[in-house]
Parts: sequence; structure tokens; C-alpha cells
Amino acid sequence: MTQASYPATRLRRTRANGWSRAMHRETVLTPADLIWPLFVTDGSGVEEPVTSLPGVSRWSVDHIAKRAKEAVDLGIPCIALFPNTQPNRRSDDGAEALNPDNLMCRAIKAVRDACGNDIGILTDVALDPYTSHGQDGLLDEAGYVVNDDTVAVLVDQAVNQADAGADIIAPSDMMDGRVKAIRMALEMNQHPNVQIMAYAAKYASAFYGPFRDAVGSGGLLKGDKKSYQMDPANGDEALREIAFDIAEGADSVMVKPGLAYLDIIWRAKQEFGVPVFAYQVSGEYALIEVGAAAGVGDRDALLMEKLVAFKRAGCSGVLTYHAPRAAQLLNG
Repeated sequence: MTQASYPATRLRRTRANGWSRAMHRETVLTPADLIWPLFVTDGSGVEEPVTSLPGVSRWSVDHIAKRAKEAVDLGIPCIALFPNTQPNRRSDDGAEALNPDNLMCRAIKAVRDACGNDIGILTDVALDPYTSHGQDGLLDEAGYVVNDDTVAVLVDQAVNQADAGADIIAPSDMMDGRVKAIRMALEMNQHPNVQIMAYAAKYASAFYGPFRDAVGSGGLLKGDKKSYQMDPANGDEALREIAFDIAEGADSVMVKPGLAYLDIIWRAKQEFGVPVFAYQVSGEYALIEVGAAAGVGDRDALLMEKLVAFKRAGCSGVLTYHAPRAAQLLNG
């Protein structure tokens, strides 16, 4: 890169006024870049605040439909649904995931009835919201999460959600080969236009705690998830995971968590040129809320700066619990 030296070039020149800063802004964030994760719980007229996620609640199906309408009005193009399955419907094999009348499927149908095709519906495919042991898959006698038998269940779970009206299937389980198996099943079951957003680089992170509280799996989890989620020390392995998922039929890929892995987002975008999404996970969200409450900084400024960082790193979009507030700020 060559440029004239000072004072012919004054880099502060274009920063002197607001209109000029806007005109020279390299990264633009809009409401269309946001996906709003929502937690579904049983009952009617229910709102249950999640203690470890200030400002976030679990909603009954009727309220989920209202939140979806709110998203449409704000210009948010997609919501992501996560169920808090009742304890009596959890089992070692996660069979409730295959129930066409489970919380997830009822929420999908309610959103579709309320909003038609004005909003996209992304659904999580993994067994941890349905298992009594809190793991994302089936266990063998030693407590190890088995791969291929789990994939067989995930395939049926994905088809169940697509039958209910899901637009994007998002396998978050990190089993090997599940994207190919799900893609083939969607094709065979007349769902050729249902997208797959693969949790391609999902790390065994310390930032997931509040999410597990929200879906009710935190207190159930036996052991950890390090045998299938990625080691936070590994970057090259993430690119191998992403390459596999693209080859198997993923339409887009996700890096999770987001902020601690901006380098992975950047590398993925540069290497593959596919849509890359980040999940600003529950712990990242909570740190902003708690930090702002403690006087660390202005909440709105903190949340917007982090969302812009995801876009600058190469994200096509961001899953964030801050989506409605961010959209309000962006809409002025």
C-alpha cells in the first residue's frame, strides 16, 4: 500500500464531521444482519425471566408468535427457536425431539400462522434439550456420546422440524457426518429448499452457562462436551470442520461463540467465501448486561460495538439476544 505522507495525507481529515465518518464507514450493520434467539416453554400466556440472562425470558408458544411479529416490525429477518422441554418429557434417548407436537414444532407452526413467510424460522437440531443427561447425543455404557446412532436420530429430528415448517435447520451437535445425512433426508422428504446452517466450529466454551439454564439442561449435564465440541486452542481444525460441512451440503456455517473466535470467522470467510454467521452466545450477552449495570460502559454502545466487530470480521449475520434492541437503535 502506498499513500502520500503527512501533511498531504491527514487521516483525521475524513473523521472531522459526522457526515464524513458515515460516508467513509467500511462496515455497515443493519437489522437484516440479525437473528433473534428465542426460548420456548410450556403453557399459555407464560413469560419466565432467565435469571442468568438479564432481559431474556422463556416464552410460551402464543408469546413466541408475538415476538416473531415484533421481529418483523423491527426488520429482523429470522428468529432462532430453542425449547425448554418439560422434565417429564426428557429421556435418555431424547425421543421427544421426534414428537411432531413437541414445543419446537408447535412454536414453528404458531410463528408461521402469525407471520406467514415474512420471517425465517431457524431451528436447533441437537438432543441436549430433550435428554435426561444433558448431552447432545446418545450415550454408550461408558457414557461416551456415540456418533452414528446419534446422527440417525438427528436426521429424524431435522425432518420433523422441516415438516412443521422450519426454514433453516441448524445442527448444533457437532457429530461427524450429520450435515450430509440431514441434507439427503431433506431432499428425500420433499424439503429441497430448507437450508442448513451448520454449527461448523462450535467450541467447548465456558460461555454457554446461561443458555443451558434457559433450556433447562445445565443442572442435568453429566460430564462435559469436550469429546465432540472443539478445543478452544485449535484454529486449523475449525477450517477442516467447516470444509467438511460445506462439502456435505451446508448453505452457511456458524462459528460459536463469536467474540473470542473472530480470527476463526475471518479465516473461514477468507478461505471459503461462504456465508459465515456468529452466535453471540449467552455468556457474551450476559457480560455486556452485567458490565453495563456495574458502570463499565454504556450498554447500547457496548452491544453495538461488538456487533459491528462481527460484521467487520466477515460475518453475514449474527445470532444475538440483543437483536431487538440493536434493531431499535439501527432504525433510529
